[in-house]
Amino acid sequence: MFTPTDLRQLQALGISQGEVEQQIENFKRGFPFLRVVAPATPSKGILQPDAKKMDELVSVFDGFKGSLLKFTPASGAASRMFKSLFEAEEILAGEEQPDFESKAMKPVKEFFEQLSKFAFYEELKSLLAKKGVSIEPVMEQAYLPVLQTLLGKSGMSYGALPKGLLKFHKYADSVRTAMEEHLVEAALYAKDKHKVAQLHFTVSPEHRAPFEKLVKEVQPAYEKKYGVTYKISFSEQKKSTDTIAVDSNNEPFRNADGSMLFRPGGHGALIENLDEQHADIVFVKNIDNIAPDAYKTEAVRYKKALAGLLIQLRTRIFEYADALEKRQDEALVKEIQSFFENELSFVFPKGWESDKVKYLRTKLDRPIRVCGMVKNVGEPGGGPFVAVNPDGSASLQIAESSQLDLSEPVTKKAFDSATHFNPVDLVCSFVDGKGKKYDLKKYRDPATGFISIKSKDGRELKAQELPGLWNGAMSDWTTVFVEVPLITFNPVKTVNDLLREEHQ
Repeated sequence: MFTPTDLRQLQALGISQGEVEQQIENFKRGFPFLRVVAPATPSKGILQPDAKKMDELVSVFDGFKGSLLKFTPASGAASRMFKSLFEAEEILAGEEQPDFESKAMKPVKEFFEQLSKFAFYEELKSLLAKKGVSIEPVMEQAYLPVLQTLLGKSGMSYGALPKGLLKFHKYADSVRTAMEEHLVEAALYAKDKHKVAQLHFTVSPEHRAPFEKLVKEVQPAYEKKYGVTYKISFSEQKKSTDTIAVDSNNEPFRNADGSMLFRPGGHGALIENLDEQHADIVFVKNIDNIAPDAYKTEAVRYKKALAGLLIQLRTRIFEYADALEKRQDEALVKEIQSFFENELSFVFPKGWESDKVKYLRTKLDRPIRVCGMVKNVGEPGGGPFVAVNPDGSASLQIAESSQLDLSEPVTKKAFDSATHFNPVDLVCSFVDGKGKKYDLKKYRDPATGFISIKSKDGRELKAQELPGLWNGAMSDWTTVFVEVPLITFNPVKTVNDLLREEHQ
């Protein structure tokens, strides 16, 4: 299947022939659906700490002396944020007159009616003034220049920039990009005993320089304001995590020059970036899920509480692992079994009794994560379930709807009765009781990838994504779900989301 030229291409990418052969086999066989037993709910699988417990957990975290890191996926352009504006720009640039009263144009009309509320308004107004265009108030004849200036490369380039570099929020004396808001959050909950706040952003190669430039410009001011020292690093999605594309015959899709086409493997590829980080506790949160200062207090409190729970959980797991090394009496085995069943909603597989101690040791010796979950309000994405693992056990996992066979009655019932949604609000630990770091790549479920239909140069192709970062890539982690308030979930999927009260 592979020519000498192909093999040289693989070597240059850092991808083994075996990996590509397995990916092609995945195209041929497809990925199996994830079997779920039930949704995780407050009655089983999702914790709801009361005010007293919250105070306790925050206190546990505040007393923690280990190292901390805030890990923020910030790759990719924000072009999807401006989909409706791109469409409006195309219409306005043509001969057709847009109907701003139509359903399709409603978001565009809202955008223009509330233009002055956006944090990027003053910069936009200034650039337009230089062109002789006034937007106070914004009239229909100014709509096209506004969109061209906001989105285009000759203006603000918002159609090509990543979300992290967009101006999200305005204050009395300043405006902040999404990345700057994460710097502020890190100062509030991710600084260690030396007042050092570590942050790591995963970025696209073409955006790394602008991120580094912005950090250089703003870091001193935020360090002075919040009394911290920032340690900020960046990484890019590795080319070695790209996946091969195939044609309709499941043969490698070839570019015009005969080379094989490889595509980014999705956010699941970032497990390798996460694996390279070193800290006792790692906070994971998406770049666009960030609120201005007026709403940070609750978010910070819950973030600290999740971390406090993680500290308590891993301390207990370390103690069980240590005790099991020294003695294997029936009372200890029963206690650990009860811990898994009652506190982790774990269902043991058939036959595990043949060597209970060995099985329990394996399950104690894994990375740990505590995941915030919000009540389901109809947002697209994954949710918390009790899902079946490859060894026949069942455990708490995050699953995307695309992983589930909704024609299967048990799965459909579980999906329909789910009460909560995954906002990507994780606190992780991936060192064992002796301080040795886990190899995170060993705890993925490779059968949880995803195949989609794309096109290139007018030809249809099949693309493959790796197991998602917080579902398949972390499927074999010890997992706990905790309900967090909706105010801690403030994603920006479209530009008009910045008009929501939580972002003003």
